[in-house]
Amino acid sequence: MRLVIARCSVDYAGRLSAHLPLATRLLMLKADGSVLVHADGGSYKPLNWMSPPATFSTREPDELQAEAGVVEVWQVTSAKTADMLIVSIHEVLHDSAHDLGVDPGLQKDGVEAHLQKLLAEQIDLLGDGHVLVRREYMTAIGPVDILARDADGGAVAVELKRRGDIDGVEQLTRYLELMNRDPHLAPVRGVFAAQEIRPQARTLAQDRGIRCVVLDYDAMRGLDDSHSRLF
Repeated sequence: MRLVIARCSVDYAGRLSAHLPLATRLLMLKADGSVLVHADGGSYKPLNWMSPPATFSTREPDELQAEAGVVEVWQVTSAKTADMLIVSIHEVLHDSAHDLGVDPGLQKDGVEAHLQKLLAEQIDLLGDGHVLVRREYMTAIGPVDILARDADGGAVAVELKRRGDIDGVEQLTRYLELMNRDPHLAPVRGVFAAQEIRPQARTLAQDRGIRCVVLDYDAMRGLDDSHSRLF
């Protein structure tokens, strides 16, 4: 991973357009090809980013950019959509690279592990005709929570979270990209399942053709007493 702290402006061009004016920011370049732009606030969420697969290149500023104080221009281009992230760097305050090695992946808490077990036992919650293939289906970058087949025999990859956020959708997207390269599985559809799915995560999932399923943990455990509810 490369970490750069720089005074920069950022422009995103493609299906959506966005501009970040000149300010000091943290730029993260990850080994998977993603580039993220962070400010000193906003918790974990970047101000802008480009997801892999993408190509990264640098170039000298043109005459107008140089006159404005730009010393280097980064261009990150999506391999899928040709969207571009343009970072105009005015001053580099820090630049370092670190080898993080192979990450073991997120270890699920007790609720998520139990959700996986319950959904495997109640796989029809995904829809009539679904059958379980296996739990923890291993890919080159980690295990998919559940691999199933739908009523038509198509492969379905399920990522489970207690609270569904954008990170979970990104994780499932990476799994799907790999699994769809396997001719024995492709085409593989994605299902993002959680007790609660945030609106931003649902929007991103739908944009990528991933189906969202909200799970009722109490009902799956047999604790939902219909006689004690008003509705």
